[in-house]
Parts: sequence; C-alpha cells; structure tokens
Amino acid sequence: MSTAITATGEKLLSPTDLRSLSVRSNLPGIVRATSHYGAIVGFGALIWLVSSLYGLLWAMPLMVVQGYFVAFLFMVVHETAHKTAFRSRALNLAFGHLSSFVIGLPYEYYCLFHWDHHRYTQDPARDPELLVSPVPASGTQLAIAYSGIRQVAFRLGLMLRHGLTGNATAPWMPEAKRHIVVKEARLYLLGYVVLLLASVALHTAILLWVWIVPLVVGQLFLRPYLYAEHTGCDRTRSAFQNTRTTYTGMFTKWFAWNMPYHVEHHAYPSIPFHALPKLNGIVDGQIVYRGRGYLAVTRETWAWFRRQRGIPISGS
Repeated sequence: MSTAITATGEKLLSPTDLRSLSVRSNLPGIVRATSHYGAIVGFGALIWLVSSLYGLLWAMPLMVVQGYFVAFLFMVVHETAHKTAFRSRALNLAFGHLSSFVIGLPYEYYCLFHWDHHRYTQDPARDPELLVSPVPASGTQLAIAYSGIRQVAFRLGLMLRHGLTGNATAPWMPEAKRHIVVKEARLYLLGYVVLLLASVALHTAILLWVWIVPLVVGQLFLRPYLYAEHTGCDRTRSAFQNTRTTYTGMFTKWFAWNMPYHVEHHAYPSIPFHALPKLNGIVDGQIVYRGRGYLAVTRETWAWFRRQRGIPISGS
C-alpha cells in the first residue's frame, strides 16, 4: 500500500520526501499508546473508586468519558494494522491484538478487511466498509447506525460465527488466511469466557462498568467520527476526492492517532501517524473534502444519508 503516486496519478511528494516521511519509530507510538491506555486505566480506577464510595449512579459520567477512550482503541488497531504505529513488528502485533481484544474486533480479520478498503475505497461493489454497512433505509435505522449498536452486534456475531462454526468466508478474505481468522476468533472467545468466569468466581462486575458498558457507550463518539472519513465523498479512485480530512482540536487528533488527517493517510498509507501533520502541510491545497470540526461534519453526513433514501431533513 506504499507509493509516491496516488491512485489517479497525482505526484505530490518526491521520492525523497516520501522516504523521509515514511520513517517509522517506536517512540511516538509508545508515547501515544501509554497515554491512551493510561487514560483508560486512570478512568477505570476512578469508576471503581467513585462507585465503591458513592454508588454506581455517580460513576456514570466517568463511564461516558471512559467510553471515548475505550472505543477509540479502534485507532490503535487501525494504525498497527498498517504496521506503522511502531518500527518494531512485535510491538505492532502486541498492541494490535491487545486493542482488538478490548474492542471485540479480531486483529487478523481486520487487517484483511482494511487492506481491501484501501484498495477499493468508495467502490460500492468491492469496498468492505460499504458492503457490510448498507445505507440505512429509514430514520430509525439511521439513528441505530449512528449509535454504533449495529456495528457492535455485527462484530460479536461475526466472531461467534467464525469461532463456533469454523466458517470464515468473505470477498476480502483469501482462502489461505481463513484458518488464521478462525483460530483468532476462537482464542478471543476463550479469553472472554475466562474473564467472565473469573468475574463470577470473584463476585465482581467491575469489568462490566469499566470496560463493557463504556465500550458500548463509546460507539456514540466513534461511529460519527468514522462516518466522517468517506461519507458523501466522491466515488473515485483518488484519495483527494474519495476521502475527507477533518480539521479538529489537539485532543481529538491525539486519541484518534492523527487519523482526522484521513486524506493524507489514504493517499500515502505508508506514512506513520506521527508524520501526518507534516504531510498535511504539503498536500493541504489538494484536499477536496475538508471538514471543519466533527459536529459540522456529522450534520453533513447525517443529511447525506437521509438524502440517499429521500428522508426529509428537518429545517432544510
């Protein structure tokens, strides 16, 4: 997926610049991962402390914040899938599998899924993201889609099917890789069962409140963010036309691992997350879809989905 020429032939980086920006390093990934997991551990401890002292109700606002950090571990999975989070392959695999286990999205499966997403971005017949997420047919379906409930249920159902039936087939899954996907699903499911049994044996529901509930709640933050990446963009092979970069604050960029610079990532996926701001300074003038904050972009994507099904848009 590494090239100095975009899908439609734009030559925006010299080979020298591409090599310079594509240098991988362990330190930025370690710093980012430490802060991300540190936030999860810190808020998890606060949830436990507050719920123990004052009751579960008082800990609910903390669970919402925890949900943001837990759900956005998806960004760790994404960056390690490209093997660009760290220079070390071992670190990419370790943090990739750990984060995948936490969010319930098996790592090896996602790598195959995401590879085809980059190959066929915005192709309705071949982009996996479009194949597994059809346009909602009603206002209710649209609200459910933005809640992330459907996506969480899909992940769980997929893992159960792969693990329990041994059946792992999809257009983006080579036959030679299917046994790996099945084995991975079974190992993840075994891990969840062990944690469940341990919780029952210890008579504690702490994992429910610091992990499971926040993961579900966090989809309310993650799903609109993910829809901002391509929704409403052109059906073309050019990353500068089929993807959106959203200009947002430092906090979001930090915990999204700089993926708001999404045009830049799709145009040059070999460039690590920590070099994307510098890349943006080079290619900014070529970007067609430029979001001005996630609230504004979410209004745009919501309206776009409703137009696809002819659902009247309130106030328009």
